[in-house]
Amino acid sequence: MKLNKENTEHYMWSGKCDGWKLLNLGGLSVTQEKMPPCTCETRHFHKQARQFFFILFGTAVMELDGERFSLEPGEGIEIPPGMPHQIFNKSGENVEFLVIAHPATKDDRIDLGK
Repeated sequence: MKLNKENTEHYMWSGKCDGWKLLNLGGLSVTQEKMPPCTCETRHFHKQARQFFFILFGTAVMELDGERFSLEPGEGIEIPPGMPHQIFNKSGENVEFLVIAHPATKDDRIDLGK
């Protein structure tokens, strides 16, 4: 079965951002997310999940344990378990990206605040 934003579960996060659960097999999740201009997520880490963020459109900034990385379309970054991180869209256009996690992040997130 083909999967895309139109035929998978949609959710909202951080009040303004969209997400689509493209694949959720318990041990593996793949989501597509969209951040409007000037938005960010809450700084957090995952106890067990390893994540990989891959930028599809726009430019994002990922903060990993105090260090910031600019990510352009076609670039990605790995987030190991236990690593504090936060993604930002500081631009004037939407950013869309994939998040691949193993194991899935359900009940694995610890928020650290802004």
